[in-house]
Amino acid sequence: MRVILADSNDLVRLGMRTILSSEKNLEIVGEARDNEELKQQLDNFGTDLVLIDYTSPGFDIDIIHTVLGTNSKIKFIAITPEQSAQTLVDALRSGVMSYVKKDCDLGEIINAVQETGRGNKFFCGQILETIQRASIDVNDIDFESFTCEPVVLSERELGIVVLIAEGLTNTQIAEQLFLSTHTVNTHRKNIMAKLGVKNTAGIVMYAVKTSLVSPNKFLFAADNGI
Repeated sequence: MRVILADSNDLVRLGMRTILSSEKNLEIVGEARDNEELKQQLDNFGTDLVLIDYTSPGFDIDIIHTVLGTNSKIKFIAITPEQSAQTLVDALRSGVMSYVKKDCDLGEIINAVQETGRGNKFFCGQILETIQRASIDVNDIDFESFTCEPVVLSERELGIVVLIAEGLTNTQIAEQLFLSTHTVNTHRKNIMAKLGVKNTAGIVMYAVKTSLVSPNKFLFAADNGI
């Protein structure tokens, strides 16, 4: 397994090289200090996996989408300091396959590299806790449908998202919008595909995060036993 280390910090790259050098089935073929160096390294060496801190100076999240646009077989592991749950999900949308924190146990970092090399997703315990505290279930994320393109919902779809978030069924939405139930169901499927979610909870979460509906409404309903 051929690996490139991508981080602007010399000490971090040295640490990563030291940690991974004992792995027999792994070869570190290059190191990059910024986006341009990473592109050059990828052009010069056959690479299977990139271990990257896209938050370090000289890098950004867009480099992952750019690289995967020319070589979709390369696997990315993000290794960063603490990030918000939404930032983590955005990274997964961009094409990051696995995610660990820089202060994870050495064993977890090695496991992340080995598992990702085998084609499996790997998230350290701290990353999972951050995502789950935000009520995001990694198992509900449809990774294959994620792209770096912005989510664009039509005015009709946005209206349906609001109604779904308010708890209306497909039949009730159809009656309110003077549509057939089949049409509403089609809209729902298209919305879930665009958002990269697999269930109603994902749609509700999107509606709250984008302020289409207020979370206070749900708190009020809960307080009143609705």
